[in-house]
Amino acid sequence: MNASLRLHRTDPSAALEAAFRRIERERMTGLPLLNPALRVQAVGFERWQGHWLGALVTPWFINLVLLPGVAEGWQRSAVGERSFHRFGAGDFAFLGNEEPELGEFQSCSLCSPVSDFPDHETALTTARMALRMLHVEQPAAALVGSADATACGHAAPAKTAAAPSRRVILFGGRAN
Repeated sequence: MNASLRLHRTDPSAALEAAFRRIERERMTGLPLLNPALRVQAVGFERWQGHWLGALVTPWFINLVLLPGVAEGWQRSAVGERSFHRFGAGDFAFLGNEEPELGEFQSCSLCSPVSDFPDHETALTTARMALRMLHVEQPAAALVGSADATACGHAAPAKTAAAPSRRVILFGGRAN
């Protein structure tokens, strides 16, 4: 185990929210991409393969977030480096991140920007639905498509006309 790896033995929601409220104050204040109807909130964090998986809603994104719970099986990723994790809905790319309050963690963008969300409750519902759908097995043919599709149902062109992206499967929308 690397000495810089901070393990989260209990639900990391409060620490995650504190870190991203700080980021909002220090790095995001005044940026036009912020949705004033949304606030920072951790959603549905549960153990997954010994680690903590949940979603994070902020005024600038909705992401899946994975934080280390145990050293065994944690896939180290440098900041900005992609790691792939397999769920029932397919393989998802997570980017390495690090913040002082959290240590290293990984995130997968679901929606960014979030300017189209009319209220916080709609953003929370979207995050909860994504977490539920993440574990639903999908037929292999349905998973062909761009892993880098833009978020929240606005899919990038699929590799085949009949195959929607994973985000289209999760959130609905068109795959054209």
